[in-house]
Amino acid sequence: MQEHEPWLTALFNDHLAGLGNTILSTVLPIFGRQYAAQARPWETFIVMQILVAIIIILTFAILQPKLSMDKPGKMQHIFEAAYNFLHHQAHDNIGHGSSRFVPYVGSMFFFVLFCNLLGIIPTLESPTMFPYVPAGLAIASFLYYNFMGAKIQGIGKYLLHFCGPVWWLAPLMLPIEIISHLARPASLTIRLFANMFAGEQVTLVFLGLTFIGFPVIFMGLHVFVSFLQAYIFALMTMIYLGGAVAQNHE
Repeated sequence: MQEHEPWLTALFNDHLAGLGNTILSTVLPIFGRQYAAQARPWETFIVMQILVAIIIILTFAILQPKLSMDKPGKMQHIFEAAYNFLHHQAHDNIGHGSSRFVPYVGSMFFFVLFCNLLGIIPTLESPTMFPYVPAGLAIASFLYYNFMGAKIQGIGKYLLHFCGPVWWLAPLMLPIEIISHLARPASLTIRLFANMFAGEQVTLVFLGLTFIGFPVIFMGLHVFVSFLQAYIFALMTMIYLGGAVAQNHE
């Protein structure tokens, strides 16, 4: 049993333990891991991600019928502003054909943002304060930008990027480029996890000291850090995409 089990995780383990064991016993063997049924299989970071997914789906399900060209509501204005911002950022950092990457980058941005903000709600925790979640997101972005680079440029041309501008530099540039690319998921993971974990702990400490007035400042700081880290994660993904799909468009 987990040392600290939020009420929502406890609810899943009390009533959906069979479903959790079924999923884990099906998925883990695919990755070569054996799984033995447990009494409380649901981990907090998994439950919180499910909650975030439900919140995002409900948010856009509520928004979609209210979309209007003539009388856009406040919620539509907010998401349109977010889309336009991400679109401009993608154009600046990726360049030609950046529009095709906005859906992925936007999805990543909103998922990270909602995960970060979840910790502000009492009795809930940010999934991104658990290292597994930032690591999974970082690996997804790593695989995505390499796949898109190979798809758009061709595998051969894309691999030549790792060898440097001239052939005789290849023995030096190849190991440097490989190490650099492999370090990117670690960098994305550590940055997001460390900031959200630290922010969560600071907020909890001050909430434990006093419940009136002063903790609001740190909760406001937590909101700021949540937006900032979601933006940085999306921005770094766009920068990596820009390097992977860069072509000469003279």
